[in-house]
Amino acid sequence: MSEELRHVDPNTIHESISERAGHEPTVVGVLLAAGGSSRFGERNKLLAEIDGEPLVRRAARTLLDSRVSRVVAVLGHQSSTVSDALADFDVAFVANDAYERGLSTSVERGARVAADGDADAAIFLPGDMPFVESATVDLLVDCFAGGVADAVAATYEGQRGNPVLFGADHFDALCVVEGDVGGRDILLDDGVLLDTDDAGVVTDIDTQDDLERVR
Repeated sequence: MSEELRHVDPNTIHESISERAGHEPTVVGVLLAAGGSSRFGERNKLLAEIDGEPLVRRAARTLLDSRVSRVVAVLGHQSSTVSDALADFDVAFVANDAYERGLSTSVERGARVAADGDADAAIFLPGDMPFVESATVDLLVDCFAGGVADAVAATYEGQRGNPVLFGADHFDALCVVEGDVGGRDILLDDGVLLDTDDAGVVTDIDTQDDLERVR
């Protein structure tokens, strides 16, 4: 589906930012950490460790070390255990009791938090993506701040991945999506793809084999 969307070069973003200097948007970082890890086995994959640190902590740090205004973690499956793993981080928590109905329910919770806080945009990052660089999150913020687009997904070598940014104009639509697609349809209708050199944007951990491979 990547071919259907316009690709954006990061250099173009920097030129746009220089023309629109002075406005730093309010962007909420939404950590999607509610899923049941059904493909991973009995363990919660978000608590599996790489170099002694749970996946969800590594993903949270990606957002915390970026220029997002604040970070909200959407919790569901084993919520207390996951929140314990993030207890010393500056992260707010929101419950998703409907997480078994799919990713869209967590996206909806995150979008509502962003809307209630009058945020300009929200960036969604799955908690099972431990290798995304904070600089990539900042590029998404710059893409939005520079007026390039208000729906942006990071890519690597032409492959669409995460995180994904949606401007406030899309919050209402994000609150009514269903299933496991999140905001994909909105992105395909109105979005652009931001080319990066960050392989982490296409590296998620779904299975035990995935974990062993990245280790």
